Amino acid sequence: MPPNLSPTPPPPPLSRAATAYPSFKKKTCAPPAPICSKVGEATPNLPDQTNGFLQGSLPRRALSRRPPARGGSSFRRRLRPGAAGEAGTPLGGVSYVSTPIPDDDDAFDVGADRYLLAKAYFDCREYRRTAHVLRGQIGRKAVFLRCYALYTAGEKRKEEETVELEGSLGKSNAVNQELVALERELATHRRTGAIDSFCLYLYGIVLRDKGSEALARTVLVESVNSYPWNWSAWLELQSLCTSSDILNNLNLKNHWMKDFFLASAHLELKMHEEALKRYERLMGVFRCSDYIQAQIATVQYSMRDLDEADMIFEELLRTDPFRVDSMDVYSNLLRAVDINPRDYRAWYGLGQIYEMMGMLFYAVYYFRKSSYLQPNDARLWNAMAQCYESDQLQMIEEAIKCYERSANNNDTEGIALHQLAKLHGMLGQSEEAAFYYKKDLERMEVEERQGQNFVEALLFLAKHCKSIGRFEEAEHYCTRLLDYTGPERETAKSILQGLKRA
Repeated sequence: MPPNLSPTPPPPPLSRAATAYPSFKKKTCAPPAPICSKVGEATPNLPDQTNGFLQGSLPRRALSRRPPARGGSSFRRRLRPGAAGEAGTPLGGVSYVSTPIPDDDDAFDVGADRYLLAKAYFDCREYRRTAHVLRGQIGRKAVFLRCYALYTAGEKRKEEETVELEGSLGKSNAVNQELVALERELATHRRTGAIDSFCLYLYGIVLRDKGSEALARTVLVESVNSYPWNWSAWLELQSLCTSSDILNNLNLKNHWMKDFFLASAHLELKMHEEALKRYERLMGVFRCSDYIQAQIATVQYSMRDLDEADMIFEELLRTDPFRVDSMDVYSNLLRAVDINPRDYRAWYGLGQIYEMMGMLFYAVYYFRKSSYLQPNDARLWNAMAQCYESDQLQMIEEAIKCYERSANNNDTEGIALHQLAKLHGMLGQSEEAAFYYKKDLERMEVEERQGQNFVEALLFLAKHCKSIGRFEEAEHYCTRLLDYTGPERETAKSILQGLKRA
């Protein structure tokens, strides 16, 4: 739960003008089901990013959002290559692999009652009961549901430990206790060939959580190559592609879902020109896709082509007046809250607006609402923490709690670790500050990032190690600082001279 605030009055209403173009870093949702790639082939289901329950054998994250919306906008007509009623196949003239359809197993013949009971328990969020009911079942659906339930139970317990454990170092050490057993079981299934695409997807998540990102990428590539319609697997793979080099080296089959993935990945990597080209090509084929239209608008917004983005969003609202997806980028956030008050993105957008207006208590009010609905999103905790540590509020302890929650929820931008180090240093808690500076330094080394934060971490660790008598470590950090220019280099030389005299 977010840290407590003193009671504040309800935030004042915003005018429409006040909600124009908030600065929002968008995580793309899943595309709706596009046109089939082969005559007579079932329409593929593309999953929603935000849900985790099951329907049939798959998590609802892996199920379709809605059928394609109506066409007819001038924007769509501008991108249509053929006649109005002409049906196309994905990117005509391009050779694609055939769409694989996994064989069904005996889940509804042998142990069908157990499977349905387990699914009911899962829907009720009784994850360990789900796993217990499915013990000994060997069908692919049963194995996936049992393993997924164990993983979810472990995540739930990790979240509880994060809140329960006292001390910043203890919170950072909270882990999912099911990861080791799940990794062992899923690795065995993969080695023997008795694993399907959805267990590969789960195996990739387990490997990612254990820090084996390279192997996780390999396993997720196997998953999407085996069953390319699981958009959740594509999104997990995208989260592990932190550079264009990693993205370009993926061994992906030439399925048309790869085009959606690459467009989304380029947008996430801020390669806006490339993302726009890919989405416009896709729009020429999937002519009735609101998802692609919204993604194009998001790219235009990121490129600061606000007039074009505004035009596309207006078209979206005309064709789908109750739409919420991507409306957090658009100005009408209060309307999005009215449509679905449990959509965290709208509350987050409102919080950003109040933050820009300097009304930080109101901003925190909305950030708390969004983090309650989406507690695993590091961006929300970072946003709340930045309000707390501002000159206006100066609530450092609350900011630290929020940054800890962000760090425990895969803060890909690395904001939380650096800020935790700085804030603990401000409070004179040098051991905690050194702990977070060291973790931040390790993160930057893995990501091959160097900048002012890198130099700041080296300098603090050099001074800290010298002060507690760990001279060899202090010398190591000072030696690394000699590779940089600026006042830090001179400070490092001074520390080294002091170490020689010590």
